[in-house]
Amino acid sequence: MGLSDKISDQNIQANLVADCAKLVDEQVAAKGGISGLALKAAYGVVKGVEPSYIPGAIQRLLPEALAALDPMWDEGLQSGDPVQHLIQNRSRTADMLLNVTDVKIERARNGAVRASYNKLRKSVKNDVEEAVPGLAKILGTHAQ
Repeated sequence: MGLSDKISDQNIQANLVADCAKLVDEQVAAKGGISGLALKAAYGVVKGVEPSYIPGAIQRLLPEALAALDPMWDEGLQSGDPVQHLIQNRSRTADMLLNVTDVKIERARNGAVRASYNKLRKSVKNDVEEAVPGLAKILGTHAQ
């Protein structure tokens, strides 16, 4: 049973989305320096579009993100610990997730959201990699 199958229940998905939105808020808040200011500004624009935009975006991305991570999760199950497998392969995990967001953002109707994403896309992989341990633990909790 793949990750997307384990997290198909709507109640589990709602809790997962809430935990992921909190993780994103924490990751953005922890950023410092010039790049952190730029990220916080872009994030503020996105959140300013609509307060529920981030949880809504996570919910919209969830099916494709889980499907993208299914092969890696299965590899981790075979090695005994899918959470650690995602963490140990955080660059690959980040690439899988970013491929999903890249496809979605191309179709985004909101120009401000698309422009903010495109401005930060080149530098965001490191940020996603830093979030992978937290995300992997969230997935592990909700896939039980």
